[in-house]
Amino acid sequence: MGATEADAVRAAVWAAELAEDEIERARRGLVERHFQKGAYICHRGDRLDYWTGVVTGLVKISTISRTGKAMTFAGVGDGGWFGEGSLIKNEPRQYDLVAIRDTRLAMMPRSVFMWLFENSTGFNRFLVLQLNERMGQFIATIEQDRILGPKERVARNLGWLFNPVLYPGTRGEIEITQEELALLAGVSRPLVNRALQELEAEGLLKLERGSIRVFDRTKLARYEA
Repeated sequence: MGATEADAVRAAVWAAELAEDEIERARRGLVERHFQKGAYICHRGDRLDYWTGVVTGLVKISTISRTGKAMTFAGVGDGGWFGEGSLIKNEPRQYDLVAIRDTRLAMMPRSVFMWLFENSTGFNRFLVLQLNERMGQFIATIEQDRILGPKERVARNLGWLFNPVLYPGTRGEIEITQEELALLAGVSRPLVNRALQELEAEGLLKLERGSIRVFDRTKLARYEA
């Protein structure tokens, strides 16, 4: 990777407290891969020995139960990184990874990830923060899957996409289609459309052409109708 990629590593949320030699080791280890919309990045039960970041695109983390019920754990957009738990435990992935739009990934080999994990205090501080946020997200996902209606699911999934730790590339506005949001929330596109119209009427967001502007991420992430 060249100078541009080195700058990208320095701009990564996890690199904020890394020393120069740690940044250089991370830079040398990164590779990029491209996935078309709808492509599987990894199937449940496969090994994916890379810590993975979304440069551009959107990835769905999900699973299907033995009874055929689909459940989405999270969506990961620009600037988000995932997979640290599987790498630390050195185990196959317990979920499917699907690109729900054309996606470019930065992938760090497990050997480099583990070196940073074992040697970098700054990197470990980031991992603790990220794992804590991700745990909160997964607990919220289980709650919404069991007891929340479509409107709450749409609101909370949208709110999580603005979490500054998990999705540092998202600010006040996100480019996302209703189809993509439907895939993340596990509801139909017409239900997403109705929910967004009602949330806009409540003053929590504004629907733009091809994007959504959010005014109160916290209220969306905890939304109850």
